Amino acid sequence: MTTTSTEFETAMRQAERELREASTADDIRACWDKHVGALGHRALGRLLTGRPASELIDRRADRSERE
Repeated sequence: MTTTSTEFETAMRQAERELREASTADDIRACWDKHVGALGHRALGRLLTGRPASELIDRRADRSERE
């Protein structure tokens, strides 16, 4: 699941858009399957429960700076 910050940000924004547009459970499952490798289940779960992608991206960047 190692991705660069640019790949993570791109995948996160795309997943957020796809989840927002999802109208069925199958749509959500398809998005999940597509993005779980790059984002992980925790980040996708946070998107699914309404957390904005920008917050998750900033949070990841903050953690990267501390390491």
